[in-house]
Order: sequence, then C-alpha cells, then structure tokens
Amino acid sequence: MNQSRVFHYFDHNATTPVCKEVLEALPELAQAWGNPSSIHWGGRMPKNILRDARKAMADAIHASPLEIVFTSGGSEANNTVLKGLFDYYQTAQFLTPEQRRRTHYMTTTVEHPSIMKAMQHLQSLGARVDYIPVNRQGEIDLQFYQAHLSEETALVSVMMANNETGTLFPIKRMAEMAHAKGALFHTDAVQGFGKIPVDVQELGVDFASFSGHKFYSLKGTGVLYTRKGNNVSSLIHGGGQERHRRGGTENTLGIGALGVVAKRASLIPQKVETLTKLRDYMEKRILSEIEEVTITAGETERLPNTSSLVLNGVDGETMLMSLDIKGYAVSTGAACSSGNPEPSPVLLAMGLTRAEAQNSLRVSLGWDTTQEEVDGFIEALKVVVARLRSLNNNEGDSCHV
Repeated sequence: MNQSRVFHYFDHNATTPVCKEVLEALPELAQAWGNPSSIHWGGRMPKNILRDARKAMADAIHASPLEIVFTSGGSEANNTVLKGLFDYYQTAQFLTPEQRRRTHYMTTTVEHPSIMKAMQHLQSLGARVDYIPVNRQGEIDLQFYQAHLSEETALVSVMMANNETGTLFPIKRMAEMAHAKGALFHTDAVQGFGKIPVDVQELGVDFASFSGHKFYSLKGTGVLYTRKGNNVSSLIHGGGQERHRRGGTENTLGIGALGVVAKRASLIPQKVETLTKLRDYMEKRILSEIEEVTITAGETERLPNTSSLVLNGVDGETMLMSLDIKGYAVSTGAACSSGNPEPSPVLLAMGLTRAEAQNSLRVSLGWDTTQEEVDGFIEALKVVVARLRSLNNNEGDSCHV
C-alpha cells in the first residue's frame, strides 16, 4: 500500500473500522485466555467478559441477557433461525398438530444471500417459500404479504434495512401481521444496529440477527436475539455453551469487543442526525453538479448513511476502480466479475434495468466521516464520471467512422 496516499473510506455497509475504544480494550481482553466454561480461576475473567458483554448488548437492543446468543456473525444467526426453526417443527416432541402444519416460510426478493440461500435449502427439504416483491423504490408489497400469510406460515424473515439501497422496512407492522396468523417473525438487523436505534420490544420481533463488524467491532462475532419462550434446534451441536443453543467455546476476545461497542449505543440517535445531514448534503451536491444521476430508493425512508447512485452511461465497476486509485473506497451495486458481468439481484428485483444496475454505485458513510471528506469525494467523482463518459463518447464516435 502506498503510504504517501490519503485514503478515505465510504463503504461502511460492507464493514466498519474498529473503533478506538475497542483497540484500547484489546490488550486487556486478550489476557483473558482461559476457557469461560472452566470453574477454576482461569475461567473467571473470560466468564465475566461474556456476562458483561451479554448485558451490554441486551441493554442496547432492549432485551434480556438470557435472550442473547453469541454467534460467529450475522450469517450464522440467520441460518440458526431459519434452519433451526424448520428442524424444530419437524423433529421436536410434544408439538401441537397446528405447529406441525406450519411448513410455510416468507421473505423478500431483496434479502442478504444468507437468508436467500437458507430459504432455498428449506425448499429442498420440502418447505413452501413465498418471496415478497418490492417496487422500484424498494418498498414491500404489503398486499402480497397479507394475501400469502396463513395459519400454515411458520416464520417470516425480513431485513430491517437493505444493505444496497438503505431502504427501511416496516418491521413492526409486518411482525404484527405475522403474529395475527400465529407465525413467528425474524429480522436481519445486521445493517440496522449502529446506524439507527434498534428496540426489539418496540418492534415486536421474535428473532433478530446482528454482526459485530457492522458496528465498529471485530469480525467473527455476532448476536442472535431470541425472544424468551421461542425454541429452535441448535445449528452447531457441541457442549452446553450459550444455554445449549450454540455449541463451541466462545470467542471471548470478539465478544468482549462487541460488548465495548454495545455500550456506545446511546450515541446512535446523535449519529443518525449527523449522518442524515451529511448524506443529504452529499446527494444534493451530486445531483446538482453531475448530470444524469438518480438516487435509488431516494423517495423512501432509508438508513441515514446510505446512498445508491445510478450514474447513466458509466460502468459501476470502472467507477469503483477509478475512485480507488484516487483513494476513495466505495462499493458497486453490481456484483461483477471480469468478462461476466452480473448485475445486483437486489437492484434487478426492484425493477431497475440491467444497464441501470451496472451503472450503480453505493456510498455508505460512517460515524467519523467528515464534510471535508465528502467534498473531496464529490470532486473526485466529478472528474471520474466526466473522464469515463468522454471515453465512452469517443468509443461511440469511432464505431461510426
């Protein structure tokens, strides 16, 4: 890496930098090398770290510590809910006939792959799955949802916020609708926590997934909130860790770090206000200073830090690489590989054309992003877009010679 260059990070929906509070706590956390399950002196400090982190995370989302299960991340938490509930309804003793009939699952067409692929797995095992469509603004078709909910629905899983567009979904209302049919409700809140306040009691959800590296902690640690009284089979069988809900010796270092950032949750409302103003400022400048740009889902309620841009006539992956050369890290709305471009399934599900999806760029701000950085990014984007459009025009002219 060229140390003389200045780097600016605008991809906080992919992962976040580790905050200084965690970095400062790591040396002490690393000294707690014992096994938390040991009853001798070596296990006491790790056990205390787990207890403190569990309480901090529970307080942050308004849950009970007993409702917190530590996992390796959001994908494991998501898989635990979907596969664990399906298995429980198939194998558990003493289920009612009504519970055994619940083989129907619902999710949206714009979920994270860990949900989509888990749902496809359930379908291969005999489950019936309905995928709720969204419109061009990313808004869920609630009429479709209501029409397909039934007394056979076991679980509805809908993300709190879309990772590409930032669209926020009506989780509380959808959970109420699911409960009216006797179904359980799960939300993948990985993109929510750290960007907006999350209160699982207010939302009324039965399960929620979180990931530490999405809110300024370490990778490899996540959380599954499971409301008291709900049962799912363990995804990982082993010892009695996590009250027999997730086998394996706990990642004390990662869990301790997660507890450190969970204690900062009181800062989120203030950050929401700051990020919203900064994002709106950025979008206003881009729309006024660069031609033929649209904000995907710009008319809906979104995460305060997220902008999904469609810049007509400019390939998103080429923009990404050009901005990277200038020191700006962003993400493209199209998951492309060289020679085989495949536009983002999320953007296509919203009704964008393949060209629009391939001309997309996702910009996601963070707690420490400054207006000076945003101004620099906009200037760099203007130069990149002008150059790429000029190249495209010249290539088009040469074709007509």
